[in-house]
Amino acid sequence: MNYKSTRDKSEKTYSAAQVIKQGLADDGGLFVPESIPTLSAAELEGLAKLDYVGRAADIMSRFLTDYSYDELLADCSAAYCETSFPGGAAPLVSVHDNLYSLELWHGPTAAFKDMALQLMPRLLVRALRKTGEERTSLILVATSGDTGKAALEGYRDIDGVKIMVFYPVDGVSRVQKLQMATQEGSNVNVCAIEGNFDDAQNGVKKIFSDREFAEKLNEKDHFLSSANSINWGRLAPQIVYYVSAYCDLMNSGAIKNGDVVNFCVPTGNFGNIFAAYIAKLMGLPVGKLICASNVNNILTDFLATGTYDRNRKFHCTTSPSMDILISSNLERLLYFVAGAERTAAYMESLAKTGAYSISAEEKARIDETFVGYFADEVATAESIRTDFERYGYLHDTHTAVGFDAARQYIEQTGDKTPLVVDSTASPYKFAADVLKALTDDVPSDPLDALDALSSLTKTEIPYPLCGIADRSINFSSVIVSDKMADEVLSYLAK
Repeated sequence: MNYKSTRDKSEKTYSAAQVIKQGLADDGGLFVPESIPTLSAAELEGLAKLDYVGRAADIMSRFLTDYSYDELLADCSAAYCETSFPGGAAPLVSVHDNLYSLELWHGPTAAFKDMALQLMPRLLVRALRKTGEERTSLILVATSGDTGKAALEGYRDIDGVKIMVFYPVDGVSRVQKLQMATQEGSNVNVCAIEGNFDDAQNGVKKIFSDREFAEKLNEKDHFLSSANSINWGRLAPQIVYYVSAYCDLMNSGAIKNGDVVNFCVPTGNFGNIFAAYIAKLMGLPVGKLICASNVNNILTDFLATGTYDRNRKFHCTTSPSMDILISSNLERLLYFVAGAERTAAYMESLAKTGAYSISAEEKARIDETFVGYFADEVATAESIRTDFERYGYLHDTHTAVGFDAARQYIEQTGDKTPLVVDSTASPYKFAADVLKALTDDVPSDPLDALDALSSLTKTEIPYPLCGIADRSINFSSVIVSDKMADEVLSYLAK
């Protein structure tokens, strides 16, 4: 299994270890597999008999063919161990009727990013060895809240790696900010920027494309890599939990092997839902993929019209991890429906004008699988309140967007197919907003909302968030986004 850049129409290919080490292609494109491995009905039956670790090792071995199965099994066993994921990774919960919640937040940072970022550092360390790399890998991350903490936790104190995370100073929740600011580890650094997530992401992309900066790093025996979902090593582990959810539905008797299942994914950067698309291309019986957005509904508009236009107002919402106007992983979908040459042209148009429009034929191919809906702030709060009062099920703000979008889809289409909604974060990561949706009464200190929410709902605060207010602040820098490169060099000089 080799990989290509989404923007390169030549025959140049890369190994899995190379793409995990490098992160982003030299031409600015994203890496994609040159072919998709198949998943048969008989193989699904076998996977259904395995635990999550076994399923993960099997699926990953189909994409990372220069890693041995034993290597992947060892890494998956370490990543998804009971210590990190008490009670098991990615449990599937029946909420009501044919609507299910795939809880992806039971890991060490209480967000779905743990599902990939507990495994990815292990893959990177092996990639460095496999490619003979002796320099230190510098992981640069732009985060809208969850990726940063999950990456920091995954890469902390890993030999041969340093990590630096940038986040929008006013674009994350109080809990998310504290999780990053209190991070421990000898090889980590965190810095806030003035602006929004897109400013942070553009700053990181600019650094990656700066050859002079790369040479400066090389002189210091460092090279750049990424932990965002632009890195295939981050995205590939996400394919696993869609296959696993299907297996769990089979095991519960809710479906038979071969029955179609729909997935609804709250997403901003499009990586999480694109992983579901790859699972479908493999042969997983997936019907519709419902893309759920908040009022930053650029993806909803794109799926409806075929035009992607980021020239619009940016909204700060109660679901900040989705406050994104540049959905990087959409480029991978464009590659699969339009090819490398047209994808490169679309990305050039996006960079120059902030917009592009795909052809009617390309949109028709996307329409076969994808549909988009969005929830505003009122609908998000109502989704939290309604599902807790009616079904005793507690959402975070992002998951609430997903459930609202799922219901819009069902009401509009009448589709009775079993529908799985990705639950992307613990309600306690956004406790103040969840509490407000339930009671309209929020403590003056957002951190007090954790205990108040626990008392009200009779649910437990997840172990990664217990006592967060008492931890020492280790990082407090705030800079303008055009100083990000300087901040990186300053960090390496320490």
